[in-house]
Amino acid sequence: MGWKKWRSASGVICDKQMPVRLKRKIYRMVIRPALTYGAECWPIKKAQVQRMMVTEMRMIRWMRDCTRMDKIMNEAIREKVGVAPVEHKMRETRDGLGTLRGEVRMCQ
Repeated sequence: MGWKKWRSASGVICDKQMPVRLKRKIYRMVIRPALTYGAECWPIKKAQVQRMMVTEMRMIRWMRDCTRMDKIMNEAIREKVGVAPVEHKMRETRDGLGTLRGEVRMCQ
């Protein structure tokens, strides 16, 4: 679902003429919620968190128009865009427990 929202907003997000501030707002308001939808109910494993982080970094790199061949560290790109790692956001939504062990919750 996250990639679907990314594709629908890629005209704005990948445009070099758009300011980074606007791209950051669109990413935070549209794409990240679609990417983490239902995360508080998932029994999350470390491999799934890693896949989410990789997906998010691919999106952020496209947003900044840089590739892995440019050899720019992830932290530097995150700092320029102003986006916290998705792992931290997933921890915040887990009932304030801050764990990723995979507690099973009933979702309505």
